[in-house]
Amino acid sequence: MFVYESSLATAGNLTTSGTANTETETFRLNAVTQGRNVALQSIYLIGKGAGLTAISGIALRVITWGTGATVGTAITPAPKDQNAPAASATAASRPTAGTTRTNRIVIGCGAAGPGGWVAPNPDSTIAIRASATPQSIDGLDVSGTVSLNFEFSFEHQE
Repeated sequence: MFVYESSLATAGNLTTSGTANTETETFRLNAVTQGRNVALQSIYLIGKGAGLTAISGIALRVITWGTGATVGTAITPAPKDQNAPAASATAASRPTAGTTRTNRIVIGCGAAGPGGWVAPNPDSTIAIRASATPQSIDGLDVSGTVSLNFEFSFEHQE
């Protein structure tokens, strides 16, 4: 089993939707046809609001698509062990949604604070198989407050 970490290629903010309570695709992690099975093991996020006058939060809904999300701004998963092979999975931020949604977990953070999730054991990871119809694990950000800035990173196993 190899572990890889992913975050935006260039440090910066993502922003929740300009419409309250509207989901936006945050990231995708796709298993590829001839690759290895993929399991999401952790997600970290932090709200980057400054000078907010109300308590607000950012939810990150982690889902799987039966037919995976596509395109977006490429993210290259980096191996935690520098002697590990390159990841077979592909990743991106702000992708185009897939089809056949299954809800998995919901995590969150404050508009100006940290949050995250770590699988408590290997059976608690969110896993997809490499197959002829590539699936994906996706994060969808949503907030009752419009246009909140945040950053994220995640780790996966192959």
